[in-house]
Amino acid sequence: MVAVEAHGASTVGGVEQESPPVVRIAQRVIGAPDRLLQLAEGRAWFELGAFMATSPLLRLAGRGDRHPVLVLPGFTATDLSTAPLRATLRSQGYWVHGWQLGRNLGPSDRVVDGLRDRLLQLHERHGRPVSIIGWSLGGIYARELARRHPDAVRQVITLGSPFRMTERDRSSASVLVDRVSGRFSNEWANLAVHESGRGELTVPSTAIYSRTDGVVRWHTCIDEASDIHENIEVRGSHSGLGFNPAVVVAVSDRLAQREGRWAPFRPSMGLGAWYPRPASFREAG
Repeated sequence: MVAVEAHGASTVGGVEQESPPVVRIAQRVIGAPDRLLQLAEGRAWFELGAFMATSPLLRLAGRGDRHPVLVLPGFTATDLSTAPLRATLRSQGYWVHGWQLGRNLGPSDRVVDGLRDRLLQLHERHGRPVSIIGWSLGGIYARELARRHPDAVRQVITLGSPFRMTERDRSSASVLVDRVSGRFSNEWANLAVHESGRGELTVPSTAIYSRTDGVVRWHTCIDEASDIHENIEVRGSHSGLGFNPAVVVAVSDRLAQREGRWAPFRPSMGLGAWYPRPASFREAG
């Protein structure tokens, strides 16, 4: 894999401003993060401690409009992994739901059917489009659901989700993925093709990622920024994204937007240091 970051400049109101970095990725096999980053995943315990310390403030940070939110766990995880995030968002004023499909061992027929049914049931129950938050593999599911049922989805928020990986690319979890891949549904076989071949994502999306992710390469977790698609960079591990305070603040901000009035994320005053300037994806040519 070759990734090149480029910075440009634009003029706004007579003042030159630096534009976000652009990442261009050549079509080569993407390898797993290096061993040092994998070992650094132990930072997640410190992120959990930071979440617990700031939890009272995080619960007050949102402005919920009681719209439904569906939270999907990462590979090998269950609803237990997303419980801290769901509890926080629920206290902010949203109808927050887990996926209720047990352990996430990949897109089997049971999971594919269950995700579709869960989304449509929540849409019908609440009478409003559902915001979907997906951690890692859960975010790949979220984007696929939004492509197939755009009328039922309000927005998609992904947390370290490598939606630009193809079947030849590798992560630190690839050995285990290979062992269970024979159970994957043929209905979602397009998950193995390049993101550009999966069809347009027509609902707003936010891709949250960390450059120090030790499970997946961060380059595979970013989108091409547009009027309805954005990237937010945070500092931290992959395993701690679901309770990283910077992530929780960003998610709360995204959910609090009025329906149909989506706008890019702007950190609150005093929190800018939590969010480095995000990258944007461009195809290498």
